[in-house]
Amino acid sequence: MTGHHEDRYFDSDPVIRRHARALYEETRALPIVSPHGHVDAAVLARNEAFVDPASLIITPDHYILRMLYSRGIPLESMGVVPLDGAPPAEHDPRRIWQTFADNWRLFRATPTRAWLEYELRDVFGVERELDSDSAQPVYDEIAEKLGSPEFRPQALLERFNIEVLATTDAATDSLEHHRALGAMNLGSRVVPTFRPDALFQIAAPGWREEVARLERVSGGSIGSYDDLMKSLARRRAEFRAMGATATDHGVLSPQTERLADSEAESLFDKAHRGEASEDDQSRFEAHLLMEMARMSVDDGLVMQLHAGAMRDHNDMVRRRFGPHRGGDIPVAAEFTRNLRPLLNEYGHEPQFHFIVFTLDESTYSRELAPLAGHYPAMLLGAPWWFHDSVEGMMRFRRQVTETAGIENTAGFTDDTRAFCSIPARHDLARRVDANYLAGLVARHVIGMNDASDMARDLAYGLAKRAYKLT
Repeated sequence: MTGHHEDRYFDSDPVIRRHARALYEETRALPIVSPHGHVDAAVLARNEAFVDPASLIITPDHYILRMLYSRGIPLESMGVVPLDGAPPAEHDPRRIWQTFADNWRLFRATPTRAWLEYELRDVFGVERELDSDSAQPVYDEIAEKLGSPEFRPQALLERFNIEVLATTDAATDSLEHHRALGAMNLGSRVVPTFRPDALFQIAAPGWREEVARLERVSGGSIGSYDDLMKSLARRRAEFRAMGATATDHGVLSPQTERLADSEAESLFDKAHRGEASEDDQSRFEAHLLMEMARMSVDDGLVMQLHAGAMRDHNDMVRRRFGPHRGGDIPVAAEFTRNLRPLLNEYGHEPQFHFIVFTLDESTYSRELAPLAGHYPAMLLGAPWWFHDSVEGMMRFRRQVTETAGIENTAGFTDDTRAFCSIPARHDLARRVDANYLAGLVARHVIGMNDASDMARDLAYGLAKRAYKLT
């Protein structure tokens, strides 16, 4: 494959390339720690054969879907089922795969292409170039392998050398699949991550239904703000008992604000009556982020915060197909003032790990690196989807490292729903970090001994420490 040269993503300068090769060789075989992702625990627990190449590689990957959709290819033609239950316009996986291959050119010079080429060659052993003519033979080659025991999910978990895999689970999740996994001798840790966002969004149409789900799973009625807090605390404890080490929170703006209990109760009451506004929700979210930080100090769960993305920007796609279909768009975010209440109250607590992610690159050097370089509790998460590309990763390292170093970052997180892309994404990150460090060695900023230690930390050690997985 054209994109599979052994020196891919390394600098063309021979000195940097030589150092990058050496550093990458030290990290390429390290176990994978995947502390933040979206693989469905049911897939691993059931361990059933993947149905076909299209439903495994194409349909669940919003990177692929958003690119195809942007060029006028309907989501229905890629097997995406509308919310109303109507059958997709295309249900034949071979035709979905053919459409994907016919549009392979769209992914040139994108991280998606880099990941897919790794999957095709290194995971499935495909040697030929993918294009319109080879689409069906490649499909057959992958489909044949998917029928073998070596390509069942649990076998791939071992083959990918995944030491820890964290899923992301709603606060209302039953955790039944994690219980099943916990009873198995997998050789890998598969742990849940507590994500209560839907319970914070009091202006959303489905909020009361989400509260009802929490009542059912937590075993108590929720008629007040205090009831909600007690239920969330119980659920956090249940997640911890299943191996969780982290929570996850996605917000448009990283606003934090401590409200009086009476005011929080008033906002809860408005939501219960179906009268909460968007402004009410913003204040409630800001207060609950403070409460989640307080609980993290108490129970030790790492708190992740994602900000700077307008979710599901395309209303038509969201209404027809639901969330997470590639319609999340970056927006400007402000952290210095917004996080001040939280960091002043909890940023010095030794038990508290607070990992911040953003899509707003303009904040890296101006706000995030100085904040992480000051508050002991705060760490910076890796560049997040659109920016987990070669250039995006390099921009992050160059803008953050001089101020915060690497010890104030949390390593690499693949943030993927596409299970077979996990090793591809980690390999790309390891190559890019090796190349970044090689450039520092070539300019005599650091020596090879330091670069070697830093490369291993970026690939493995930082994530284990940041997410309390040691």
